[in-house]
Amino acid sequence: MATLTPMTLDGAKRVVIKIGSALLVEAGQLRADWLSGLAEDVAMLRNRGTQVILVSSGSIALGRGILCLPTGELPLEQSQAAASVGQIRLARAYQEVLDPHQITTAQILLTLEDSADRRRYLNSRATLDALLRLGVVPIVNENDTVATDEIRYGDNDRLAANIAVTIGADRLILLSDVDGLYTANPSVDPTAKHLPVIDDITPEIEDMAGDPVSGVSKGGMKTKVMAAKTSVAGGCAMAITEGSKMRPILALEHGARVSWFTATEDPDHARKRWIGAMKPKGEIMIDAGAVAALAKGKSLLPVGVEEVVGHFGRGEPVLVLGPDGARIGLGLSRYTSDEAEAIKGAHSEDIKAILGYPGRAALIHRDDLVT
Repeated sequence: MATLTPMTLDGAKRVVIKIGSALLVEAGQLRADWLSGLAEDVAMLRNRGTQVILVSSGSIALGRGILCLPTGELPLEQSQAAASVGQIRLARAYQEVLDPHQITTAQILLTLEDSADRRRYLNSRATLDALLRLGVVPIVNENDTVATDEIRYGDNDRLAANIAVTIGADRLILLSDVDGLYTANPSVDPTAKHLPVIDDITPEIEDMAGDPVSGVSKGGMKTKVMAAKTSVAGGCAMAITEGSKMRPILALEHGARVSWFTATEDPDHARKRWIGAMKPKGEIMIDAGAVAALAKGKSLLPVGVEEVVGHFGRGEPVLVLGPDGARIGLGLSRYTSDEAEAIKGAHSEDIKAILGYPGRAALIHRDDLVT
């Protein structure tokens, strides 16, 4: 395994930070001082111009303490009840610690279905992107109040990785109760060696991952390695570091022990490669003006569309063809084929009048188009 220079947060444009339950909640109580320290870290990153998303565990653990529920595995209905109580307290806690730094927060609750369904995926991406561009720090959690096993991530490590890829983050930091990946479980094997940099997630690396050891968090090293595979495939480097110290991100920058999983390409290129590998569901023929606009890196607007062929849904891939039938590119449509047919040739400001509801200005956004 090759050794590269360890990663840093320098120059990161978008950073996703995942907070484990064991760090945030202790004996059913919120670690308010620790959370205030994390808020200072978020403010530090933001002052550099880095956009931040927090993926926070802890709603069930916090709600369990508030409701005085017993330790151990809870029935589904009690787990969801605890989540519903904990989520509102957790959101308020983040708001209170970030307010003094003039940082606005937003709560986003997701399930596995939201990333598996293309329409929901595009909606999630658009919402998160809009919040970040408005200077907001989104607080994301799995929607434990409604999620059942078949629509669950089951852990926030993989949720965080999916969020990182969805919004094109270049760094994902998993704040955990362990300080990285070892060749074996260091609590039972004194010969276990810490791995500071992982350039390639081989079957051997996957075999090194063990099961959860914390009584609070669900995500063990196995889920973290799974998250790393998702993250680096999307062009986002991922770090695992022990986060219980008061300023965990500052500590990371000052040399705290960490395992970095390196990415070989940037998020934009990885996303375009992902889109380019899709099988088109339909075709959209555009005029010469739209061809010229796309060549300049602009989005495809309805006004430039001349013909819509095939049947496709929102978020599905379609071929974009020029007036002569030449392939221009492949992109994800923000409208169904029926909607695209209705608004073709129309100006964006007329979409609401045509469809009866407001829509996206672009039929295919430039970030969702491979030319």
